[in-house]
Amino acid sequence: MGTGPVELPKIDAPIADTHAHLVMLDDPAGALERAAMAGVPFVVTVVDVTETPRLTFDLLQSWLDEAQERLDLWGVENAVVPEVRIIVGAHPHNAKDFGPDAEQLLIELIADPRVVGIGEIGLDFHYDHSPRDDQRRVFKAQLVMAREAGLPVVVHLRDAHAEGLEILKAEGIPEAGAILHCFTGDAQLAAPFLELGCYVSFAGPVTFKHADPIRAAAAEVPLDRLLVETDCPFMAPEPHRGKSNEPAWTVFTVERIAAVRGLSAVEIAQSTYANARTVFGGRR
Repeated sequence: MGTGPVELPKIDAPIADTHAHLVMLDDPAGALERAAMAGVPFVVTVVDVTETPRLTFDLLQSWLDEAQERLDLWGVENAVVPEVRIIVGAHPHNAKDFGPDAEQLLIELIADPRVVGIGEIGLDFHYDHSPRDDQRRVFKAQLVMAREAGLPVVVHLRDAHAEGLEILKAEGIPEAGAILHCFTGDAQLAAPFLELGCYVSFAGPVTFKHADPIRAAAAEVPLDRLLVETDCPFMAPEPHRGKSNEPAWTVFTVERIAAVRGLSAVEIAQSTYANARTVFGGRR
């Protein structure tokens, strides 16, 4: 069981992975075990209401229990199994499948006290796996649902930032907040979303060798609007690019952003952790 303690940069402050797909990992319990050892005590995992939405809800406690058993087996001191919370919604790829039944299921699932947001929602005009009119309709509908539920939204935009921004302006972001997830644009692209009051979250791409525009954006986002994530199992940060990503590796993103901003990793960890607790603190 488990692989033993892993060697990662040590940051003497808690770190929050605000966007993970635990259900897509080969070994969610092992990933949570390693997150505990890496100092990542808070993880937000994603559920898509159009795919296997009940799986994470049903298995989460068993993943946590197994992670604790592994930590006990290794005798790791001062390691806390992460608190895991859930965001649930219909990804723009799946907007075509978001009909009345899926909407009703989403209403039921967001009543679970572990749910702290609706997402990931938005527009993806890069792949266009769903017709754009469906994407727009479902994005708007879920913004309304988030406002009614008192929950923040986690927004996915790809090749659709201009239209996504207009929808957010027209519909209004929920009082509980909005997070622009896995941001890979430049500072100019981020600016109007920040003006609207959004948080901006950075993942592994901020560490990539040719990602200077992303790093420039990370340097400009105010500390009280900055978040970090993995989007695991996708986009593992350097030096693990190409591998299956996991929450423990948020430490590399924190370190890279700290270097770009001329701050300590502890300062970035503390700020992003506090922001995660604020925006994902529960219903408003």
